[in-house]
Amino acid sequence: MSANLPRTGIGIDVHAFAPDDQPRTLWLAGLQWPGERGLAGHSDGDAVAHAAADALFSASGTGDLGTNFGTDRPEYAGASGVLLLTEAARIVRAAGFEIGNVAVQLVGNRPRFTPRRPEAEALLSAAIGALVSVSATTSDGLGFTGRGEGIAAIATAVVVQL
Repeated sequence: MSANLPRTGIGIDVHAFAPDDQPRTLWLAGLQWPGERGLAGHSDGDAVAHAAADALFSASGTGDLGTNFGTDRPEYAGASGVLLLTEAARIVRAAGFEIGNVAVQLVGNRPRFTPRRPEAEALLSAAIGALVSVSATTSDGLGFTGRGEGIAAIATAVVVQL
């Protein structure tokens, strides 16, 4: 096998909205979303950043989000998705890979993502030192995202072994 060929990876992350009796701040794509219901999770619940990190791990064969930052790692409780994504990029590079790009598809009814897309992409790209693009869609009222119970994100990443 040639080490020079690009490798692709896929990541997915899903988080339910936090229960009303345990409110949380919404962090998504590295940004705080004032006035929006937050997501439940071990860290900040940032499904976009988590899916991007998982895609990087998948492409490089360096485990997954749970392996690297799981609930057995108390130091990551409440951690920022951007911190996890930055650390994922460091792990991938330490394993001998360069990051080409990451693309993320956000699935959910809220928040309205488009107005903050450039801000989110700039922040996430800076976190990994490579291009990150984020698009958003709804599921036309179907499934848990359509019912407004949570958010999902699916990501792909391209890396090249050095």
